[in-house]
Amino acid sequence: MVAALRRRAGRAGLPAPGADSPVCVTAGSTSGRARARSRAPEAVLFDRDGTLVVDVPYNADPARVRPMPGAREALRLLRAARVRVGVVTNQSGIARGLLTPAEARRVNRRVEQLLGPFAVWQVCPHGPADGCACRKPRPGMVLAAARRLGLAPDRIAVVGDIGADVEAATAAGATAVLVPTPVTRREEIAAAPTVRPDLVSAVRHLLGER
Repeated sequence: MVAALRRRAGRAGLPAPGADSPVCVTAGSTSGRARARSRAPEAVLFDRDGTLVVDVPYNADPARVRPMPGAREALRLLRAARVRVGVVTNQSGIARGLLTPAEARRVNRRVEQLLGPFAVWQVCPHGPADGCACRKPRPGMVLAAARRLGLAPDRIAVVGDIGADVEAATAAGATAVLVPTPVTRREEIAAAPTVRPDLVSAVRHLLGER
C-alpha cells in the first residue's frame, strides 16, 4: 500500500509518504493551524470605553481607569499571536468642554500602563453635530489606523460594545465583532455580523480558535 501511495504522490508532484509520514492531515495538524492563522486579522482595533476599560463618561481622571473583565487576557492572546493592537475612540467630551486634549492623553497613557502598549491610537475629539469624518459610526478612524499600520482595512478587525463600532468597521471594510454590555441596545446586537459574550471569546474567534 505504501508503494502505491508513493506512485500516486509522484504523479501528483507531492512528497512521497513513507512509513513514518501520515497520509492525511488532521484538524490539529500544523497545516490546520496555518490555515487558521491565515484567516486571522493582522491588527485588531478596540473601542476604549466600555470595551477595554470601564466606561466613565467624559473621564478626565487617570485614577478612574479600570480594565474591563478579560481585557488583559484578550490583549495577551493577540500579542502572543503577533497581531498588532490599537484603539479607536470617540471623545466628544473634548468638544463639549468637559475635558481637555491633555487630560484625554493622560487617561490614554493610564490605559497603556494597565494594558500594555498599542501600535496605534485614533481619537476623535468632535461632537455628534460637528460633521467630522472620524467620529464613529463613520469609518475615518478605522481607515486612518489602517494607513498608520500599513494594512488594507480588510486585514483589520474592530471590537466594540455598541452599534457605532460595528458600523464604523463595516463602512471601512474591516471585520466587526460586538461584545455587548448593559448599554448595548437589542437592535444593535441583532444587526451585528458577529457577537461574542466577552473579549477573550471575541479574540479567540478572530484568531480562528473554537
